[in-house]
Parts: sequence; C-alpha cells; structure tokens
Amino acid sequence: MSDDEAAEDGADEPAEEESEPVDLEAIREALAAFEDDVEALESELEAAETEDDLDVVEADIESFREEFEEIEIPDPPETEEDEDEDEDAEPAPEEQLQERYDDIESDVSDLESDLEDQRGPYGEDVVSDINGASGTITGTRWTEEGNAELIEAVDDFLDEVNDLLGTSLTLSNEGEDVPEQLDATLDAAAAAVEDAELDADDDAETIAGLLEATDDLEADIDDATEWTDLEIREQLRREGFYDVLDHVKDFPPEWHALKVHEKRGNVDMILLAYETFDSDYMEEHCLEALERMGPEEAMEPMIQKAGRRDQAAMRILGKIGIADDEVVEALVDYVDSNPNLQRPAFRALGEIGAEDAVEPIAQQLVADEPDVRSWAARALGLIGDTRAVEPLADVLADDEQDRVRASAAWALNQIGTTEALEIVADYGDDRAYLVQAEAEKAATEPAA
Repeated sequence: MSDDEAAEDGADEPAEEESEPVDLEAIREALAAFEDDVEALESELEAAETEDDLDVVEADIESFREEFEEIEIPDPPETEEDEDEDEDAEPAPEEQLQERYDDIESDVSDLESDLEDQRGPYGEDVVSDINGASGTITGTRWTEEGNAELIEAVDDFLDEVNDLLGTSLTLSNEGEDVPEQLDATLDAAAAAVEDAELDADDDAETIAGLLEATDDLEADIDDATEWTDLEIREQLRREGFYDVLDHVKDFPPEWHALKVHEKRGNVDMILLAYETFDSDYMEEHCLEALERMGPEEAMEPMIQKAGRRDQAAMRILGKIGIADDEVVEALVDYVDSNPNLQRPAFRALGEIGAEDAVEPIAQQLVADEPDVRSWAARALGLIGDTRAVEPLADVLADDEQDRVRASAAWALNQIGTTEALEIVADYGDDRAYLVQAEAEKAATEPAA
C-alpha cells in the first residue's frame, strides 16, 4: 500500500476525541459552598415554627438538590494493580471528592427526615391511631372481663375527645357484640376528628391532646384481658367443657369429660378440646373419639391434619364418608406414597366412595409390595366403580400372591355387576380357599 493510500484510509477513520481535563479544584470549591448551604438549611429548619415556614425550608432543600445533583465527580484514573501497594496510601483526589459528595448527600437526607419529623402532628394522625385501636379490638378474642375493660377504656377516651372537640359522643349499641359496638363507637370518634378539620398550626394543642388520648386508649387495650391470657383449663371451663362432670372417675378430668361428651354426641366440645389442649395425650384421645363418631363437623380440621401425613386424620375422614373435593385431594396425595400412609389413604378413599381416585388407586394394583396391591384392590371394591372391573380381573387371574387375588375377588363381589360376579364365579375350583369362598358367594349373589 502506498503512502497516499494509507493516508486516504486514515482519513476515513474518526479521530479520537480527547477529553477535556476536569477542573478538580472547581469541584472542590463547589462542594465547600454546598457544605455551607447545608449548614444554612439546618439553621433555617431549626428556626421554623409554622407549617408555612417548613414549606419554605422544603422548597429550599429541593432547589439545593437540583443544583447539587448537577455535580459530576470523575472516576479516578486506572492504575495497574500492585500486590505491594501501600494500603495506607492517600486516596486519589477523585475518591476524596466523592467521599465529600456522599457526606453532603447523607446530611441532606437527614435534613429531609428532620423536616418530616418536625411537621405536624395532624388530625389525620389521630384518625389513623383511632382506626388502629379499633382494628385491635375487633381482631382479638376477649374474655368477659376484657370486654368490660374495653368498654371502660373507650368511654374514658370519649370523655377526652368530647372535652377537646366540644362533641357529645357516646357508646354505640350497633353490633352483635361488644367489639362490634366499640368499633362503631370509634368510627364515630374518627369521623368527629375529620369533621373538625384541625389545622396543624392553629390546633396544635388539640391535636396533641387527642394523640395523648389515643395513646392512653391503646395502652388500656393492651392491658385488657384477652382470651389467650387465660390458662387452657380456664378457657375450657368458661366454654362449659367441664360442666358435664358430676364427679371425676378418670384422671385427668379432661379425659373423663371427653368421654362424656363423646357419649352425648357433643362434637363441638371434642373439637374444642382438640384445638385447645397442647398435649399429645389429649390429642390422641380426641382423635380416637372423632374416629368412632365420624362427625362432619370435624372434616375441615382433619383435612388440615391429613395434609401433615397424619394417619388418624385420614381414618377419620374415611369415617366421615363425604367425598368432598378437598378431602379427596388430601388423600390422593398419599396413594403413591409409603405403605404406612397408603393403607389409611386407600381405606379412607374407599369408604368415601371417591370415584376420582379410581385411576390412581388402580395403578397401585401392580405395585411391588403385595400388601399395597391388596389394599388397592379392596379400596376399589369399596368405591364400587365399574371401571375397576377389568384391572381387578387381571389381578385375580395373574397375581402371584393368593391373598392379593382373594382381595381382587372380594372387590369384584363388592362391585356386584353381572360381569364382575361372573368373573369371580369362574374360580370355584381355585387353588386358594379364600378365592373359592368368594367364587361361591358370587355364584349365589344377585347382580347389582
């Protein structure tokens, strides 16, 4: 390539722009001026007495930020890393400037927080506190004495509000219970504060008095007796759990009361004991009672407990016998699980007649464990769905374990259609006595 050609090629390439040197001294002077401005803003905020004064300070801070954020601190020049570089060496000038910039930024943020803290308080703050107290009252379960303490606390609060606002608020009778009535009362108090249209400057003393009154109200609510403040036996005593005891035959008395409630069919009391006692001993007896009774009222807590791999809860759901979608979903989760969980799940699904579980249970007819195949067959028999006839017939014909084949024959008899009975009846001379017995039964049973 000739020199002329090289020159022409070079002419096509843009020349690298040389960056103008940054005047670090000018930045240093600007930061010093901003530091002086921050001090002036701090003095201005300290002297502010009214909301209007604070508005002026806020505007000045915003103007300050607009100018301050225009400063750009350059990055320090790149240097080759030196393993022996002195860690105590003085930072580069750019790093020093960045540190000063960050300090000013932090001071301004603190100034903005102080400004916000110095504003108010406002009437809206009082309304917010009243609503918070009302929410605590309605969101908590109280004892009878707690309700009385709350009534007294709200009544005292109303006296303060009436004195400060010149209103005549009284306790409301709206609502079915004490918390609802007090909620309506405090709603009226909050509305009265809003209607007063309190000014942060002109009504500062009134607002302060109302906030003090709400603080006292919140303290009184905290001191009121909640249901959870009671000992467990006291909770049950107040619910009438022990009222069935004329005399105690068993120890502890809770067990005796539990047996009486089961005998009388008091499901609500058994569930109360189950939910209240923090005792494995009492939980076991509660679950045993519920399994014997099979009450529909226990379905929801047993669904939750079955979801925690509890076998007793699964058995209870089977005894309840309702093929609710949530029940079936909770039990089907254990169809392809370990045998300890499969057995109660199969049984329960069979007892409730869960047709949605036929397919997943039928898949277990080829499980490795003979027990699992047997439980699956019996569950399908309890469900009684005709879709299970063919897979059960295959088990009866081909399974290596006679007890599994006997379960399949039993299941086909349970389904009881003409097809199912005819299949079993053909095994009258089977090698296994249990299968023969089911065949004889099938030959005499009328079809369903």
